[in-house]
Amino acid sequence: MYAVTTLCLAHIRKRKIQNGLIAILILLSTLLLATSITIITNTDNIFEKTHRETNGAHQILTMGEEIHNPRIVNNWWQNQNGVTASELIPFRNLSGPKFNGIEIPNLYLLMMNTPKTPSPIDQLILAEGKKQPYPDKGTIWIPTSMAATSGITIGDFVEFQTGENSFKLSVAAIVVDLPYGGPFTTNARIWMNELDYNAHLGMMAGTDQYMMALRYEDYHQRTDYWTNFEQYLNSPYLESKMEYEQLFSFYSIINKIIGFIMVVLAIAMLFISLFIIGLSISDAILSNYKTIGVIKSLGLSSKGIIATYVLQYSLLSIVAIVPGLIVSKVLSRIIIESSLSYLKTGDHLTIIQDVTTNLLIGLLIFFIVSITAFFYSNKARYIKPVQAIKYGMSELANSKMNRRLNQSNRILHFVDLPIHLQLGMKNITKNMKSSILIIILTTITSGILVFSVVFLNSIASIKDTAPSWGYDSSHIAVTVDNDATFSKERFEQQLLSDSRIKNYAWLDVITGILPNKAQQPLHINIDIVEGSFDDVGYENIMGRNPSLRNEIAIGVNVASALNKSLGDVIDVYIEGKQHSLLITGIYQAIANKSTSARITAEVVKVHHSDYSASKISLINLHSETQADQVVTELKEKFKDSITAETQQTLLDSMFKVVITVFIIPLSVMGILFLTVTCIIIFSVSRINVRKESSTYGIYKSIGMTSANIRWSITSGICILSTLGSIIGIFVGIKLIPFSLKVILLEYGLIELPLVVNWPMSIAIACLSIVASCIGCWVATRVIAKTSPRILIVE
Repeated sequence: MYAVTTLCLAHIRKRKIQNGLIAILILLSTLLLATSITIITNTDNIFEKTHRETNGAHQILTMGEEIHNPRIVNNWWQNQNGVTASELIPFRNLSGPKFNGIEIPNLYLLMMNTPKTPSPIDQLILAEGKKQPYPDKGTIWIPTSMAATSGITIGDFVEFQTGENSFKLSVAAIVVDLPYGGPFTTNARIWMNELDYNAHLGMMAGTDQYMMALRYEDYHQRTDYWTNFEQYLNSPYLESKMEYEQLFSFYSIINKIIGFIMVVLAIAMLFISLFIIGLSISDAILSNYKTIGVIKSLGLSSKGIIATYVLQYSLLSIVAIVPGLIVSKVLSRIIIESSLSYLKTGDHLTIIQDVTTNLLIGLLIFFIVSITAFFYSNKARYIKPVQAIKYGMSELANSKMNRRLNQSNRILHFVDLPIHLQLGMKNITKNMKSSILIIILTTITSGILVFSVVFLNSIASIKDTAPSWGYDSSHIAVTVDNDATFSKERFEQQLLSDSRIKNYAWLDVITGILPNKAQQPLHINIDIVEGSFDDVGYENIMGRNPSLRNEIAIGVNVASALNKSLGDVIDVYIEGKQHSLLITGIYQAIANKSTSARITAEVVKVHHSDYSASKISLINLHSETQADQVVTELKEKFKDSITAETQQTLLDSMFKVVITVFIIPLSVMGILFLTVTCIIIFSVSRINVRKESSTYGIYKSIGMTSANIRWSITSGICILSTLGSIIGIFVGIKLIPFSLKVILLEYGLIELPLVVNWPMSIAIACLSIVASCIGCWVATRVIAKTSPRILIVE
């Protein structure tokens, strides 16, 4: 054992840089894998913990007075055993709040009349402010999502418009509001004092709407309750219903994507680490072949020699795994706190760092490294002392090497290349395993970098691909805030008289019900357009937009749930009336996860002849450059009744959080892999230089300078990394987005709409070439520092 330990320590001391680099690779593999597992597990755990602490709702029902009587509905649920139902909470809808005199775009408010007694379910968690049962007069509570995106803090005043009148209320608390406070939400519940609610909203046109929350003792039994409930109603429930899955899904989408990418990259990096370990052991055995033969002739067994290498890399893995697990705690906390910031109360989220899971990850990597070291070092078993001392390798390997050198020389003889490139090509062909590794490594690195740039650019350029995400492509969206002061005829006259306006359409969004024999009916959002879907830019991935009173287009997840396709007939309840409609189109939309549909206003007019869509006007201009000017004029002329914004503003307000959250993990992964590329190519190049030291000594002795030799070696690495980078561009643009399809489909996207900036993508892919060349150039520095005589002797 003493001899094994002595040899092991000698190997570590002899190749300190190479062993240090391998330890770094194992550390990074551990870091990525442990971080990804922590992110994935904590995403579920943090949401479920928050949901449990708030006695969170499994379903939220929203009702008016037109279809179902809210009090009758609430009474039925209050009397059910195994279900906790909240009281009815009155609310009114507003839009266009202002902070510091500037309107907050794309935010639709549910102004809640806060109950005097807090609800037993769907409770709010105080993130900032003073804890109390309800807001004081003149104050409000707002969700963390609204506070974070708009920069609102405690004590700030928010202004609200109710048509001709406006009022300001002070923010007394910022709360975690699970159903209406997640990423990408365009809704926010504003919790008001009852006196403020009656004073400021009581005089508005229309009536209160009502919200109630349901929590089941056994969520899986909800279908039975709903069957009984709809039998009690003698019809399907025809108003809005939000499910638990909808509450949870958008909190998890970012971390699901980050976790998935990290797991894949951690596995890729681990395999690369194992390849390098195998290459290093093979090189060590080949370099010390004669020495091993002498040691075996002196009595050390093959098992002892194998144990030397296994012990060496086991020690390196222990040294690397421990700090990798420690650093993963910091990195995972940074990513989780960034992506789940809306659930944060106080300074930090309660992140579970599972010691057992981290220990299992460390043990797994340690076991894999040890097995790999054993597998490759097993070659030492077949070393015969006589052949080792005579040839410095086995007799068979010696003859193979001579044949390979002859073939390599014959190939290069016919290549009319400069001597520097010939030497670089020779280095490639003589070390095929290393060459393949470099191509794979630069492919992965370039793929990560290109995907990161393309993904972030696609989010930043979402205006160009809005229809592919399920949005319209109109230039301006106008929301009617106050029906009492708004005149649709006057507004349309203004649009028709404006020569800058090309066309417009009206959009309403209502809740529709699709009967589903297999499960509960689907409650979906239905977009009703008065005008042309095509004019305002809605697209389908199959078929066309509806244009007649018997046609409908449905989201991909609706089509999947009901097993429907183009040309099928689908039954849908709209405002309590049943319609049988022909499916003309299927589309993808991240909003509502493609559980939505599109119809023309003509469908509603079948049972409601005087219906006219009047909630949102979508406007196109002859020149989009005039959008800001038109918006300003519309706001000035109809300031008491509308909110107008450009489409660019609306999309930016929704997706800027994506860029903020993704830029940290994607940048970290890109920098890590660039570092790994440089490290691995440094290690591989050092191994190859050591193997060819006598050859380079001869080159120097016949007049080649060290710089010429180093440039020759680096040119070969440059060729390989360039090939890898070209393949990496394809991987980043096609393969990685395709691999995310399983996650994206859950959110209503069949494919990720990408905007590729080719100059930027090519430039970022070239970073892997730069990192490769730097690693090789630094590794070959030993040639410049060593005399030809010593190189030849070595």
